[in-house]
Amino acid sequence: MGNVALSVLLRPAITPAQSGMFPLLAGVAVVQAIGEALPAGVKAMLKWPNDVLIEGAKCAGLLIDAAPLGNRVDWLVIGMGINVAFAPVVAGRAVTCLAAHGAKLTAEQLAAAVLARLAEALQIHQEYGAGLTIERWMSQAHPFGSEMAVKVGETAVKGRFEGLSAGGELMLRVGKRIESFSTGEILLGWKEE
Repeated sequence: MGNVALSVLLRPAITPAQSGMFPLLAGVAVVQAIGEALPAGVKAMLKWPNDVLIEGAKCAGLLIDAAPLGNRVDWLVIGMGINVAFAPVVAGRAVTCLAAHGAKLTAEQLAAAVLARLAEALQIHQEYGAGLTIERWMSQAHPFGSEMAVKVGETAVKGRFEGLSAGGELMLRVGKRIESFSTGEILLGWKEE
């Protein structure tokens, strides 16, 4: 029994701007598959834009790569790494694995569950659009109003989570204004000054 390292190649009929939904729908698929493997009382949570946490420790990550071709996407790859049997040591970061929380399944079983949930998430997104994908992501994510910081380069902007924009960007309330981020490292639990 090991860990999951899985890449999925897609050729969606989308524009480059629409590719921002794919980390969200892939995250929903992964967190649902993980949730089905965990015992009652243990919950996996999405952290924008591409991490899955259990009790604050990272157990999975997602990467999206896409190749634009004119005004459309030629191909898109969803890369997923899920710690099933063991967690690698990462300096300065809390990392965990599913086995440490009582999950009893193989990497192959989890990969099959992720692929099934991903097919379902893609179908739902195609039929109902970005709004439902965002709603599904929010139902599995850090709570609305969570204190956090968004670190871009060496700068960290502190505020409260205000949800996601229609394009999947993170919305952060900073004082009386809302700022949106399309990239950055999220540091949960940072308090506003």
